[in-house]
Amino acid sequence: MNSKIAFVINPNAGVKKKINIQNFIIEHFPKDIHYDFLIWEDKNDFETIKQQIVKNNYSILVACGGDGTVNQVSSVVVNTPIALGILPLGSGNGLARSNKIPMDLKQALAVIAKGAVRKIDSALINGIPYFCTAGVGFDALIANCFATSTKRGLATYINTTIKEFFNYKSNHYSIVVDGVKTNVDAFLITIANAGQWGNDVYIAPGAKLDDGLLRVSILKPFSKRSIPAIGLKLFFKKIDTSNHFMALVGKKIEIEFNNELPVHFDGEPILVKNKLNIEVVPLSLNVVC
Repeated sequence: MNSKIAFVINPNAGVKKKINIQNFIIEHFPKDIHYDFLIWEDKNDFETIKQQIVKNNYSILVACGGDGTVNQVSSVVVNTPIALGILPLGSGNGLARSNKIPMDLKQALAVIAKGAVRKIDSALINGIPYFCTAGVGFDALIANCFATSTKRGLATYINTTIKEFFNYKSNHYSIVVDGVKTNVDAFLITIANAGQWGNDVYIAPGAKLDDGLLRVSILKPFSKRSIPAIGLKLFFKKIDTSNHFMALVGKKIEIEFNNELPVHFDGEPILVKNKLNIEVVPLSLNVVC
């Protein structure tokens, strides 16, 4: 294998951070394949890492961390010949799971060593690249809470969701998909390139990573007694059978709303006022999987 590989390590990311990931890679990655380590020390400064990537002309960049790390590395290699590898160290690992990359780290390293690549779509939300899901509404609120939490993992995500649910009020949205307008009250709206948020929780069961389309998954307001059924449908890829669910499919999406609301892209939270513009970028990312 002649690939030039760099492992981009976020030492502060993910539920598996107790592992010394550098030592783990040294121990388990094939000795006959050369690679470098790029350590992302400062969460707010990825520019230094980006400069090293450009300077060294890598063919594979491996994101070692959670969904935030994967998004940052993917944003560098999208629309380039460089391929994205993923060593899943996060709590959700949405893009890794969607590409059938093993959660077992030794097996994930074996996939990277093999180097088989597929092309997938990406998307832009108000000009920001994302690769798995983006959204506005309740899931974006939870992403914001989760990002500031000192604890990670599925249990923290569930506890945060339960805590915030009882104070949350749905919003009214105007959605235009490829020129067709829909007005709707929604608990959340997810614009999905991949089918799941992470942890195999599927908000867009019909989504495909390479079909040049985005799925707009709309979860309408629902009663407390509907929570168990909706939760089960999300885990069993059946949310599209819920009476509270609505799906739209297209390439360009505009979403308008009143005031400033939390928005997320690949779990990374931002605040956006009044309008979102989302579009698919077909077959723009090479992924080792």
